[in-house]
Amino acid sequence: MTRRGIVKTRLTSLLQIKRPIIQGGLAYLAYADLAAAVSRAGGLGQITAMSLSSSSELEREINKVYEQTDQPFGVNFAIGQHGRPYEEMLEVAIEKKVPVISMTGGNPQPLLERLQGTGTATLVLVSSVRQAQKAEALGADAVMAVGQEGGGHLGRDDTGTMVLIPRVVDAVSIPVAASGGIGDGRGLLAALALGADGIEMGTRFIATKECLHAHQAYQSLILQGSENDTVVIKRTLGAPARALDTRTTRLILEKEGQGATYDHLQPLISGQTNKKLIHEGHIDEGFGWAGQVIGMIDDVPSVADLLERMEEEAQARVKRCQEAVDNNG
Repeated sequence: MTRRGIVKTRLTSLLQIKRPIIQGGLAYLAYADLAAAVSRAGGLGQITAMSLSSSSELEREINKVYEQTDQPFGVNFAIGQHGRPYEEMLEVAIEKKVPVISMTGGNPQPLLERLQGTGTATLVLVSSVRQAQKAEALGADAVMAVGQEGGGHLGRDDTGTMVLIPRVVDAVSIPVAASGGIGDGRGLLAALALGADGIEMGTRFIATKECLHAHQAYQSLILQGSENDTVVIKRTLGAPARALDTRTTRLILEKEGQGATYDHLQPLISGQTNKKLIHEGHIDEGFGWAGQVIGMIDDVPSVADLLERMEEEAQARVKRCQEAVDNNG
């Protein structure tokens, strides 16, 4: 840290951003307005490609970001087991010279191979040391390591962020962004102290003014919830994911306990059911992804105010730590 702000890290240099803060993919929420706001505020905003209906829709969202900011941004590709084909959308992102591509879920190798030589920076979300090492071996420029506190899809090992980050940092030579349970300046500073080069946040960005597609009822659940108000669903499908504790997620867990297959669970875990809560506000009919960090969220600031506050909080903690060292010197 410096008196003027957060020091440059390998992540800020790689992504050409002012603050080492990445906005997560956020299915059905990460559109141009949020991405542009994060990038204007000095972080890396992202559009999530696979929530869009077509490559032409992705092109429109990319153009909107370019209209709103000249700062770097990314496009996230969620390439999970039951995802749609992404190749056409990837070509659009390359053609539009999107500065950063991130990958979550599935095997990133085909995307990394296609992106070689394009000048695009590549990020891969991982949840274990083995995955991080594989991503590095495949040519990823950086990894985002998510602990079990995080919202949305997680790893299968139940490893928390505090342990996962230094393990991954020690295992790879490329930059590492910490993810899971981070929502303020204290979390940012902790990530840097653990050896990470920055952070990725998802849930915290849902409760911002520029997350225009998040229904007020969804944001209210995040504001009112504690760290105990989330559950992990889809474990039996081999794809654990953390969501708000609602009627729908409790029903999912009940059916999983009864041995339900993916086909039986699909209507409950679909994107349409997700949107019933996050877009339409039907709390008893849908579900919404969220991490345990909801226990630390109690307002809906602008993105710019949030990132500025985080930097101030981190600076204050640095000062406090320095005073503690000086007092014991």
